[in-house]
Amino acid sequence: MRLLRFFPLLLSLAAPLQAAPLDPAAQRVFELAGVRLLCQQATALLQHGMPRVQQKQLAQVFAAEPLCADLAMRVAAELPAAQWREALQLLDSPLAKHFTEAERAVGDDGGLAAYRAQLATRPPRAERLQLVRRLDQAAYTSELATVLRYEVGKTQALLALRARGESLDEQALGEQTAAQVAPIRASSASGVESFMLFAYRQSPSAQLADYVALYEQPAVRAVLQASAHQLPKVFAARRAQLR
Repeated sequence: MRLLRFFPLLLSLAAPLQAAPLDPAAQRVFELAGVRLLCQQATALLQHGMPRVQQKQLAQVFAAEPLCADLAMRVAAELPAAQWREALQLLDSPLAKHFTEAERAVGDDGGLAAYRAQLATRPPRAERLQLVRRLDQAAYTSELATVLRYEVGKTQALLALRARGESLDEQALGEQTAAQVAPIRASSASGVESFMLFAYRQSPSAQLADYVALYEQPAVRAVLQASAHQLPKVFAARRAQLR
């Protein structure tokens, strides 16, 4: 699932883990599931609104390629090779490709914005909404978006403190920023939901149900669950290197 590339408002350092090169199947799964696209957004999101000197440091510490490689290796360490191969077979199927193309077809012509505006007066059918919410849950889409946005906010908050001559350790930083999680999760879920409804509007519900079932397969779900679990650790490891 690549819809995270259409959710920008979510919008040299070696990788901390040393490991053998990632299995090609795992690399491909990361691409097809949209996880690679997600972590590649981190640098730009972190730099947004920050002073130039901090932007330079963030670009070094949170460089996209090492960050993505770190996340991939952490996730790969949790899952057996057979699970990656099974996930690849599912995500590289004609069904998955159909929905990927539907996501790619969403452009910047204002169609999505207009659709979102009309949802208040023309809500989707309950059956359709249920399918989209099941897909979001199975694919960890809004969860991954929430984690990314929250970790970006935590990092920016730490740098703001450092600029004032203050600092917090990871536990205290988490406690100070915990209240941000709920509103970030709500806005992420709302954005993902409306995007899915719009992108898949021409796909029959039976076909969408099959796509939901694909993401509910344990092999696929495990990759995304592990990614959501490991992403905060990747950020924490890099925050420890900020000065």
